[in-house]
Amino acid sequence: MSPARAETFSIVGFGDSLMAGFSLGPGEGFTDRLQAALKAKGYDISVANAGVSGDTSSGGLARLDWSVPDGTRLVILELGANDMLRGVSPDVPGKNLDAMLEKLKQRKIPVLLAGMRAAPNLGDDYQEAFDAIYPRLAAKYGVPLYPFFLDGVAGHPDLQLEDGLHPNPRGVDVMVERILPVVEKAIADNGGAS
Repeated sequence: MSPARAETFSIVGFGDSLMAGFSLGPGEGFTDRLQAALKAKGYDISVANAGVSGDTSSGGLARLDWSVPDGTRLVILELGANDMLRGVSPDVPGKNLDAMLEKLKQRKIPVLLAGMRAAPNLGDDYQEAFDAIYPRLAAKYGVPLYPFFLDGVAGHPDLQLEDGLHPNPRGVDVMVERILPVVEKAIADNGGAS
């Protein structure tokens, strides 16, 4: 590794189809757009896409170790939506996300936890239990929380693909714009500078 390369602040976006860029073209997905936005602000940064469409929190836990290389300076952890869409008990993503945060903590890799919200049609009890996972784990591990990864996009058909679940390219731009200050703070808090 050359000295110039060693200074690049490496982020891994670890998640499901929302991170992977489901049905989007090259350069249109979240990690590509986030990297472009950060570089435009002068950051020497790389944002790797470790999103897998359809991934559940169980799948994420199983692949975490090999998906996040040593030397990663920040992981944006975004999982749980597919568990929720399948009606899996909130205990399952709760335990899996807890285990992922513990593994990353042991490896001394900082995390920005990107939260998800349950669909209202699953009922109040489910929604309450699921939505509570993210703030609880952020507090437990002392990691920053971005409360809702789809903030500003969910419920806006003009920013979504026809499936009503995934962002279109304009939706991705809204997601990046909204999360950018939180990502910049996480970079600064972990020794990265523009």
